[in-house]
Amino acid sequence: MKILFIGGTGTISSAITRRAAQLGWDIYLLNRGSRKNEFKEPEYKHIACDIRSEDAHTVREKLQKAVGNGNKFDVVAEFIAFTPEHAEKDFSVFVGLCKQYIFISSASVYQKPLSSYQITESTPLSNPLWKYSRDKIACEEYLMRQYQQNGFPVTIVRPSHTYDERSVPLGVHGANGSWQVLKRMMEGKPVIIHGDGTSLWTLTHNSDFARAFVRLMGNIHAIGEAVHITSDESVTWNQIYAIIADSLNVPLKTVHVASEFLSECSQGLYDFNGGLLGDKANTVVFDNTKLKRLAPDFNAKIRADEGIKMTVANILIHEELQQEDPEFDEWCDRVISALETAKSSFKK
Repeated sequence: MKILFIGGTGTISSAITRRAAQLGWDIYLLNRGSRKNEFKEPEYKHIACDIRSEDAHTVREKLQKAVGNGNKFDVVAEFIAFTPEHAEKDFSVFVGLCKQYIFISSASVYQKPLSSYQITESTPLSNPLWKYSRDKIACEEYLMRQYQQNGFPVTIVRPSHTYDERSVPLGVHGANGSWQVLKRMMEGKPVIIHGDGTSLWTLTHNSDFARAFVRLMGNIHAIGEAVHITSDESVTWNQIYAIIADSLNVPLKTVHVASEFLSECSQGLYDFNGGLLGDKANTVVFDNTKLKRLAPDFNAKIRADEGIKMTVANILIHEELQQEDPEFDEWCDRVISALETAKSSFKK
């Protein structure tokens, strides 16, 4: 198959790109080339283009030159469209130029608060807490209208919390990623877990996501459909942090803090209203029946404890992944101190 990945070098897309290469597909990467050294010729053909800033006509010309006038991509997978304007531009670029267009949405589009902890693709789409999710919903609605009215061959895929070897999955972290939380653990400092830590969460390793995703590519039964891709495993946030501490071989010291309090204390530094209240603070369990109907042989292989331990081990041997975040570290200390002060005021 002739495949075009828009982006293709992120947490999700890099794993899919590698999996597609293993299958021997003809792969084109349209991106700015920031991680090009990881995706070299001859396995991948690079099209240097910033699809968000260049006009639709220029982008289409570059694509037609790459694939050959009159030819189509079997699949176009869009990983970096976040607003309705992005979706509209993609339609103008790819209409008539691909046999399947896969839009990467997000499982955060499902209603918040949930009416049922178990999520299917029929769960209503509504997230008043996070603009990112509302924009993804608007993209989905636009693209499905193009499918219904113009036959645009769209497939919508909704990832939940998908991670790779570069960052440990966390509920509360700073702008520089997960390392500062690991560093706090290794220094014997307490780390913050939102809520009481008992809400259920679903983690999916990007290699598992990729195995499912490629089964949707070129799949005629996936056209006009929306499907989420997640593991079937559910773990609590307490378990997630305990696995991380065990991977570091250190005792776990935690402070449980209400998600609403964290959001109020974020001071605009972190989007805990959207990413926490609108996503991670909710118990979510995914029903993957639809995915397994479209890809009957798929089952996630990597358990949360296995994946997290592999990620921690990788971070510890790669200094470039150990990006410190002193501002977040100081913020954690302030939040914990405020709670301790509040508790002490009730002591006799």
